[in-house]
Amino acid sequence: MRERVKRSAVVLTAMLVLGSGARMLAQQGPSDSTDTDKYVWLEDVSSDRAMTWVKDENERTAKVLENDPHFAAYHEEALKLSQAPDRLPYPDLRGGDVYNFWRDAEHVNGIFRKTSLSDYLTMQPKWQTVIDYDALGKQDSVKWVSHGLDCLYPGDHYCLVGLSAGGEDADTMREFDLKTGKFVEGGFTLPHSKQSASWLDKDTLLIARDWGPGTMTKSGYPFVVKEWKRGTPLDTAKEVFRGQESDISAGAYTLHDTKGHSLTVFTRGVSFFESQSFVQTPQGLKQLSIPLKANLSGMIDGRVLLSINEDWTPAGQAKSFKQGSLLEMKLAEVVKDPAHLKPTVVFEPTVQEFLQGVDTTRTRLLLTTLNHVQGKAYIYTPTANGWTKKSLPVPENSTVGVVTTNESDDTFFLSITGFLTPSSLWLGDAATTSLKLQKTEPARFDASKDVVEQLEATSKDGTKVPYFVVHRKDIKYDGSNATLLNAYGGFEVAETPSYSANIGKLWLENGGVFVLANIRGGGEFGPAWHEAGLKTHRQRIYDDFAAVGEDLIARKITSPKHLGIMGGSNGGLLMGVEMTQRPDLWNAVVIQVPLLDMLRFEKIAAGASWVGEYGSVSIPEQRTFLASISPYNQLKPDVKYPEPLIFTTTKDDRVGPQHARKFAAKMEEYHEPFFYDEIIEGGHAAGADLKEQAKTWALTYTYLTRKLMGE
Repeated sequence: MRERVKRSAVVLTAMLVLGSGARMLAQQGPSDSTDTDKYVWLEDVSSDRAMTWVKDENERTAKVLENDPHFAAYHEEALKLSQAPDRLPYPDLRGGDVYNFWRDAEHVNGIFRKTSLSDYLTMQPKWQTVIDYDALGKQDSVKWVSHGLDCLYPGDHYCLVGLSAGGEDADTMREFDLKTGKFVEGGFTLPHSKQSASWLDKDTLLIARDWGPGTMTKSGYPFVVKEWKRGTPLDTAKEVFRGQESDISAGAYTLHDTKGHSLTVFTRGVSFFESQSFVQTPQGLKQLSIPLKANLSGMIDGRVLLSINEDWTPAGQAKSFKQGSLLEMKLAEVVKDPAHLKPTVVFEPTVQEFLQGVDTTRTRLLLTTLNHVQGKAYIYTPTANGWTKKSLPVPENSTVGVVTTNESDDTFFLSITGFLTPSSLWLGDAATTSLKLQKTEPARFDASKDVVEQLEATSKDGTKVPYFVVHRKDIKYDGSNATLLNAYGGFEVAETPSYSANIGKLWLENGGVFVLANIRGGGEFGPAWHEAGLKTHRQRIYDDFAAVGEDLIARKITSPKHLGIMGGSNGGLLMGVEMTQRPDLWNAVVIQVPLLDMLRFEKIAAGASWVGEYGSVSIPEQRTFLASISPYNQLKPDVKYPEPLIFTTTKDDRVGPQHARKFAAKMEEYHEPFFYDEIIEGGHAAGADLKEQAKTWALTYTYLTRKLMGE
């Protein structure tokens, strides 16, 4: 359905062996306090001193990389690719129309536009602009970045439009009439905050935001939910739910189905992966007796869908349910007795196949899965005796995702993509299980000479770690191939094949090899694959990644001189760890919007929200471990490190630029070479608009070419 069930915190679109040196470092009290951290002044994000340092480092890097003979061509190509007028316009089905968010050379910050479904299916749809973010930004003197729309069910008549200044997670919300194409005069307006809002009815919102002192968690997210009535001042909104300051966040949302059923849910995010859910009953607000590691995934035909990420035996029942399963619960039973639930299985994972996505149409359920990191899709039909299912005929060796579904019928769009296969959009009818190719991205690079392999490396503890290699069919296995290895390894995020114009045009066409590793910490093989790398077990993730690098070298696909690595956010932490733990394996390291100071991460931006993933310095065992892997604390003088490219943005209010700055400053102290690029806007991303993003990628591939493609 239209509504999207929200997690209790914003995900970063992210550790076993302790050495004697790490123990000594922890005992000496490394830089988890301002007294021992000489670069803590760089944590003052916008101070004159910090910004002068940033400007100087940016200029030093630009003089080298922007004057490299490859940069101008890469920049021109990246900009051309990002602004190509024949890119796929991804559809958003709303109330019988197709909507699309679009950016190009004329619309730098983007437009939200619409057309009919029949017109959308033509070669040249006739779009009508609904919101022009560039014009709105000019009017308000703010560089507005779209944070999407949250619309009233059913019909999507009224919507809350999210507007972010420069790409921050915090935003402003304004009510918009989708039928007239105008902002509602005197309508709901929520000032700048990290916040969430959901429609209870046309005249009522449930809002979690900064209500003033004592309403935001230590992670920087709201934990007080209020009910706001149309026509009343925001400061008169009535509190209806409260979490705790120690939570990650709190919020509310409403599930609907097309038979008129609804269920409003209040949530407490007690950790990043654990939450409590509460529903209204005849006896008042009551907690659902579901696992902490579980998410309500939608509702259809009066059945509430529940995804569980831990094994579960419901209260008063003998039957247990396996982690990674999708269950159903009758809505009437949920409301009548939320303490004694009677779930049944919709989907249960196997040794190789794991649930990825859950979506609903008017009468059907859509599931996407990964089977040994290969995408699959199924239609489930509710019956009086359970469910029937039918697989959809999607191509092999691809990634499959649901782009959009329609609340008024059974129409849906799938996205199908692969490393060498341009992304395509397929129109389906869930009632008839039909599926037809409608639009395909034009090829952006010559893939005729390339091939994709899925190989395996053996990690330090014997675990088999699969990875994809994209390379020329005729490469020589002599260790001379410039190879770029990428992974994420955290937050149960699955890394799967996808078509990248930048990688194809700027890397593969120039003879480079691209590798994507499915290391532990991700979601490729269900919750257990993720949990294997949590907290003090995290060294397994880093061992997995190093094992893939060693396997590439052993197969003579590449060699340390020609092997580079790249990752962002939690993947940026991965890059920092690999650079400090195994500097011998890599000759290039791209560290993007990273966490790097793991002894102060809880005190920077939204870092406290990720204790469930990384652990906490407040727990001695976990603090000792974090000290042992923290890239900022593990940098040492007189070690030959690869010269990294460190990228961040000033307006990243999720991870923050502080990590990147301090890491670079310590490298400078140790007279270690590095490149540094910090752009102002962009939030937790490569840039706030297509031009900024194109420049970021041009700098990145210029750096990689310099480092890995030389003799």
